[in-house]
Amino acid sequence: MGGWQEFTVADIASNEKYSITMGPFGSNITKDNFVDIGVPVIRGVNLTHGRFNPNDFVYLTNEKADDLRSSNAHPNDLVFTHRGTLGQVGIIPSTPYKRYVVSQSQMKLTCDPAKAVPMYMYYYFSSVGKTELLKHVSGSGVPAISSPLTTLKNLRIRIPPLKTQKKIASILSAYDDLIENNLKRIKILEEMAQRLYREWFVHFRFPGHENVKMVDSPLGPIPEGWEVVPFTKIADVLSGGTPKTKIEEYWGGEIPFFAPKDAPDSFYVTKTEKTITQLGLQKCNSRLYPKDTVFITARGTVGKVVMPSIDMAMNQSCYALQGKKGINQHFLFLLTKQQSEYLKKNTGGATFDTIIVETFERMLVAKPDYDLIKKFSALVESQLDVILNLINKNYLLRQTRDLLLPKLISGEVDVSSVDILT
Repeated sequence: MGGWQEFTVADIASNEKYSITMGPFGSNITKDNFVDIGVPVIRGVNLTHGRFNPNDFVYLTNEKADDLRSSNAHPNDLVFTHRGTLGQVGIIPSTPYKRYVVSQSQMKLTCDPAKAVPMYMYYYFSSVGKTELLKHVSGSGVPAISSPLTTLKNLRIRIPPLKTQKKIASILSAYDDLIENNLKRIKILEEMAQRLYREWFVHFRFPGHENVKMVDSPLGPIPEGWEVVPFTKIADVLSGGTPKTKIEEYWGGEIPFFAPKDAPDSFYVTKTEKTITQLGLQKCNSRLYPKDTVFITARGTVGKVVMPSIDMAMNQSCYALQGKKGINQHFLFLLTKQQSEYLKKNTGGATFDTIIVETFERMLVAKPDYDLIKKFSALVESQLDVILNLINKNYLLRQTRDLLLPKLISGEVDVSSVDILT
């Protein structure tokens, strides 16, 4: 590990003004300052998915961003959360914006490129550096880093020469680039499947539709031969349950236990935060639901629709949907996704929004003939197989990256012996 040296963060920061800075006081950015387009504000939500999440921005005018120039950030700057959801870090990409403003809960670092590679420092603060920063969390109430700027500036770091930093960053970036490319492919395939469903079953432009007469129905014109039925006529609505949390023998087994917070943004859920034992399954009201059962969250985060990639149990804040005879699970999944807005708007419950069984009973849907469902399902099945395969690949890539990262950052692994992914 020749050439590794110890510095403070202030030592590797750029000499330019405001290279280590915090966001403005809350009173300097209010809702009244937000505009439809302009300079984006980086908040915690932008640091939640990988290196940087370029969604859900709010914007300031250029003039307001100029007023807050001490809190401006630019491509290759590192951004950290110092209050709220601690441990978040992101590196600002080169596109699509050339300037940002960090929010009052963030701080930013501009590295001196002659001393530190920004991408290497991003990975450093995703592992060892994050652990060191979190040692300085203070007080009760909202979690916060004590004296955040002073803490960041004085943090001692041990880093290798620039050439080694670049090699480590390129190795880890290769994993993240593959993950990002797979996520883009997943999104495209999911959009294609939903678009095909809408084309056939919402706009009624299925193969041969030109020769089918449209007839009136409670839902408006539908193809002749289709039926308008309650949702519960095409699917069974099944419940879940939770084993007693105080009985250790029920928890930590091999059975994934699905809860609303486990619902991902993609079609498939592949893992859950908690697991239960076979005894725990026997002692709760949930069945062991097979792959491709449709799960819909009914309390808390209402209306998220996913399918388990493996057999899973489920808690009482969700429903499991299984198609009746002739109703393919993939068709049922996309139909339920299509109806999710209806379900969200027609919740019950005295104190908070809840989807209840009666909601499904009241919900009318147009049921096509079984042959059309079969043809559609055959078309989307290959797409869904690719989606699940890519999700599983990403899981393995993240596992490998997360195992490798601390070993590379600490110098435990000699980078000359590690190949860069292609």
